[in-house]
Amino acid sequence: MRIWHGRPYPLGVTWDGAGVNVAVFSEQATGVALCLFDSPAAVAESQRLTLPVADGQVWHGYFPDLRPGQLYGLRVQGPYDPAGGVRCNSNKILFDPYARAVGRPLTYDDALFGYTLGSAAADVSFDTRDSAPYAPLAAVIDPAHEWRSDRPARRELADIVVYELHVKGFSKRHPGVDPRLQGTYAGLASGAAVEHLLGLGVNAVELLPVHYCVSERFLVDQGLTNYWGYNTLGFFAPDPRLAAATDPQEVVREFKSMVDTLHAAGILVLLDVVYNHSAEGSQLGPTLSFRGLDNPAYYHLADDPRYTYDFTGTGNSLNLGHPRTLQLVTDSLRYWVDEMHVDGFRFDLAPELGREFRSYDRQSPFFDIVMQDPVLAGVYLIAEPWDTGQGGYDVGNFPVNWSEWNGRFRDTVRRYWKGAPQQVADLATRLSGSSDLYSRDARRPDASVNFITAHDGFTLADLVSYDTKHNEANRQDNADGNNDNDSWNCGVEGPTSDLVVLALRARQKRNLIVTLALSQGIPMIRAGDELSGTQNGNNNAYCQDNELSWLDWDLDGDGAAFLDFVRAIVALRASEPVFRRRTFFQGRPIRGGIKDLYWLSSSGTEMTDEDWNAGWAACFGMLLAGDEIDETDDHGDGIAGDSFLLIFNASGDDVQFHLPARDRGGSPLLVVDTAGGAAATGVPRDPYPVSGHSTVVIRMPAR
Repeated sequence: MRIWHGRPYPLGVTWDGAGVNVAVFSEQATGVALCLFDSPAAVAESQRLTLPVADGQVWHGYFPDLRPGQLYGLRVQGPYDPAGGVRCNSNKILFDPYARAVGRPLTYDDALFGYTLGSAAADVSFDTRDSAPYAPLAAVIDPAHEWRSDRPARRELADIVVYELHVKGFSKRHPGVDPRLQGTYAGLASGAAVEHLLGLGVNAVELLPVHYCVSERFLVDQGLTNYWGYNTLGFFAPDPRLAAATDPQEVVREFKSMVDTLHAAGILVLLDVVYNHSAEGSQLGPTLSFRGLDNPAYYHLADDPRYTYDFTGTGNSLNLGHPRTLQLVTDSLRYWVDEMHVDGFRFDLAPELGREFRSYDRQSPFFDIVMQDPVLAGVYLIAEPWDTGQGGYDVGNFPVNWSEWNGRFRDTVRRYWKGAPQQVADLATRLSGSSDLYSRDARRPDASVNFITAHDGFTLADLVSYDTKHNEANRQDNADGNNDNDSWNCGVEGPTSDLVVLALRARQKRNLIVTLALSQGIPMIRAGDELSGTQNGNNNAYCQDNELSWLDWDLDGDGAAFLDFVRAIVALRASEPVFRRRTFFQGRPIRGGIKDLYWLSSSGTEMTDEDWNAGWAACFGMLLAGDEIDETDDHGDGIAGDSFLLIFNASGDDVQFHLPARDRGGSPLLVVDTAGGAAATGVPRDPYPVSGHSTVVIRMPAR
């Protein structure tokens, strides 16, 4: 095998059309070898090729005889000093951090650990067994791909409706998807899948992690898997578990084709990414990649460097304070934009990315790099604005070019609709875009990604059916998952045949969907909620790769009616500019004493301090003046639309609500009353009888 010096950049194993360049960073290594495997079944490498040159702590070589399809791993020679934080062990095959494809998944065995399991010295011991038969392998690929369609035009954030889905769970049981493609990237790109997305009115999908993920050993030992995928090992490689193809090259092409198809339908593709930790766990975890390459560079180490510092609850945290780890993350992001054509990212436990020196800093190098990067500055950036570290709840504290999952929105909406006291003032703030969180630094309502449910927690149907979690299927004695869900079972825990309870649950689901879709900001719908999906009260189904998590497309009459209702509400949002404000409401007289937003009591007049401080789930109205929008669209034309009155009544009492007196011609038009089972029509009575536990939407006459 011929070996030339090659180049230290780009990092990873790169096919250039004539040969393969290999570049691996390790500050600790005294030598790095490329190990070639003849097949996934191979128990040892067929060749071990030492990289000939080290420049700037990057070991590199060029191999003119290597070709795409080659399976490989790495071995690193270097010091093994766990007490000092260094854990090189040349007996362990390491997965390339820059691998573009997975050639063989991991098979758990004690040999994967750098120390000897069961030793009295624990992780300070040294294990000499060869991990080659069990370690995950990477594959060389040819990145060439013929893209069929241009990317969809960048949409205004305010116009986006996000649909959070799991690639496998979405189509695994879909009867309209070819059984050979169900649960795969190709299944998500199928005609039936795209038809559902377009019919629902969503224009952006947020995919739960698709980077190569490794299940934790304790799950595997129990016959479970890390279904959600928040345990990344390969930040450049699409997870082969989600592909119909089996050849590594074809897995990458299948992912690209999925993106291509969704773009052709006008649907943006956002990835949920996990750059806060890796699959290697704490110092007691296996040596699979980063730990064996350069433990102090890739991980935050504790004051005692034997241990990893943990902001994530997973045992480790990636150290973005090190320039090479920061480069790994930004190189990965650029790869998924440039090469895989995705449109943006949702960052799991995002504060960890700003913990250069353990404390979160919104001016950390990561955020600065992303803001000025010519590739990343133009994509959609969404933060999950909390982690488990000190001061880790940072809702509203991300840079100006970021949007955030608004946990305050979720909590307030849930509490209001379950009837908790003292929620009206906070709900009003959430409905109008959460200006208390996002109005500074020139941020806008679209900084708020509004959600009521997500992959983590109850489904929408379970939110109105269970008071407590039921996670026994996870085999952790129901100790996992959140205990504070702000849910309400409507009188009976779990399944029931009580028609009164079932009717109330159906109404509560409609209330929640209307609140979500018609609030200012970016609405995010959890996949399956429109199908009334249940997880039987499991609010942490991360390890349930089965029918508990897969979407059920077999709808009864009530399920089909609710799906139609969701479609109608999302369409209403899309058709009316007043629900998609680019700027915050002023809430004060603008022109001729007219406001753009009014808060009304049931008397039809503006709310008083007594109304705001009502100690129960008060009935109140929100009047949005569509003809007072002082905004322009992308072409500079003025935006104006109809006005709408939204009436919310979370109490159990019926309320006579007087419609506001306004100097306008024409008659108001009833659009939605969740007390019924479908969108409403006709001229509303005045006063309008607002049923308990219901929402009413009325189109008001234009001036």
